Amino acid sequence: MAFEFHKDKERYFRMQHETTRDYIIPFLETKIKVSAGLRILEIGCAEAGVLKAFTDKGCTCLGIELASNRLETARYFMKDEMEKGLITFMDKDIHDVDVENELDEKFDLVILKDVIEHIHDQRSFVMRLRDFLKDGGMIFYAFPPWYMPFGGHQQVAKNKFLSKLPYYHLLPLPLYKAFLRSFGETKEKIANLVEIKETGISIERFERVVRDANFEIAGKQHYLFNPIYKFKFGLQPKKQYGFISSIPFIRNFFTTGVYYLTMLKR
Repeated sequence: MAFEFHKDKERYFRMQHETTRDYIIPFLETKIKVSAGLRILEIGCAEAGVLKAFTDKGCTCLGIELASNRLETARYFMKDEMEKGLITFMDKDIHDVDVENELDEKFDLVILKDVIEHIHDQRSFVMRLRDFLKDGGMIFYAFPPWYMPFGGHQQVAKNKFLSKLPYYHLLPLPLYKAFLRSFGETKEKIANLVEIKETGISIERFERVVRDANFEIAGKQHYLFNPIYKFKFGLQPKKQYGFISSIPFIRNFFTTGVYYLTMLKR
């Protein structure tokens, strides 16, 4: 089942805006004041609903997005903010951005919401992010751990039964492909789901990747019920129980979303 908000871009925009306003910004403000003058980069900004919550506070934002149709929608929704000079957009791979010549200055905060789990070479990607940060700048990540019930993004499957079935993305790859084929998924859809399987990231792997890139974890929050589930399933957000968050590996199976704030080690 493809959720309605995947088809209704205005609703998706509002969903991202409200989640950021009500949950992400309060999380960030435990470590960094979100106010006018803060310079923010979001990688994979989609329709820019996340950045809307920051422009509302007077922050200056850049959104990078490879999907041109999504940037078109972002420019439409954010036309007033663009006219005020609060936001600009770029359709470019971050590895191809000439930071010194294409950007006016670096950023206080880089945002990656539901992005890191789609990146193949996560170590080199996180290393590259260092080039965009001001001294003392921070990076925010939000992602669903791979081993959680719907970590394979199977909600996008065409088959309604598959779209609601948890954990089967953890099958060995040959069995996973065969399982998808047996329920009539198309070659294109299977390829998309397999790519997610190849890039899915656990909590432990994520923490290793950021440490290897010389970052330290400045803040984190694990969720039993991801804040976005308020819109997807009508479930009120619920923070993960501390004793579960403290159990390596096992916590991945019961944690539907995580927030992390990282900064370079001094």
